[in-house]
Amino acid sequence: MALLSPPGTGRRPARRRPGHRPRWTGLGFVSPFLIVFALVFLAPIAYSVYLSLYRDQLIGGNHFVGLDNYRQAFTDHEFWSGLGRVGLFLVIQVPVMLGLALLAALALDSGRLYGRNFFRVSIFLPYAVPAVVATLMWGFMYGNRFGLVASLNEHLHTSIPDPLGPRWVTAAIGNIVTWEFTGYNMLIFYAALRVIPEALYEAAEIDGAGQWRVITAVKLPAIRGALVIATVFSVIGTFQLFNEPSILKALAPNAISTYFTPNLYTYSLSFAGQQHNYAATVAIVMGLVTMAVAYTVQVRGMRKGA
Repeated sequence: MALLSPPGTGRRPARRRPGHRPRWTGLGFVSPFLIVFALVFLAPIAYSVYLSLYRDQLIGGNHFVGLDNYRQAFTDHEFWSGLGRVGLFLVIQVPVMLGLALLAALALDSGRLYGRNFFRVSIFLPYAVPAVVATLMWGFMYGNRFGLVASLNEHLHTSIPDPLGPRWVTAAIGNIVTWEFTGYNMLIFYAALRVIPEALYEAAEIDGAGQWRVITAVKLPAIRGALVIATVFSVIGTFQLFNEPSILKALAPNAISTYFTPNLYTYSLSFAGQQHNYAATVAIVMGLVTMAVAYTVQVRGMRKGA
């Protein structure tokens, strides 16, 4: 005798009646976001691409030049100089910043740090300081005529190298950026550490793993996704470096040029040189470079995780 199925389970799914139109309720919910996204993201990109295909000439006004602006960008020494500088900045500063953030997150998560809440807030607090204020504060401390460096030279009767000189200004900017964003990345890592299942720690304890083994075999693999995300954010932020060199330029005019970073170079072309078309070209090239590097970091990081 066949078993009777529960009531309602044998019903067939209702077929859509002919001429029945799908409801647009979902599209109505997301339409405000789509409109804002198109206006503040897609439209500026499209307008920049349009500007990059033209060139403003003294005679005849704006002329369509195709890819000539891009050919000029790929042979522009000032653009590649700024790009090489931020590339070096990326290779050195980002690992240092992420390493400090990871050490702080591991220390907070260990449970052996006295005053954990105080240190967590203290490390994150510099991120709450606006970049302009932080740069001005560090800039005056760097000053060898009026700031902290000048006071140390006076009291210690020494001659500390000028942090805002041509030789050390990149390291000085790296210190400011590290001070600003270490707490932000620490919070990402700490949040990822807090959601690791307790069963993994219990299994490691049963196997007799020490603290270092737990870190390398449990914690770091478990937060690989957070490490990749923080690295991608840091790569994007490095290529967008603008506030710190722009503000320090007034304090170190001999060390920071108009092409110190690609973003600063683009700003100078657009607002000082009135070369809007070429500035849009440089911005697009930098966007493509940033996208390519960030995508490579994400793919390689997630591939290793898999």
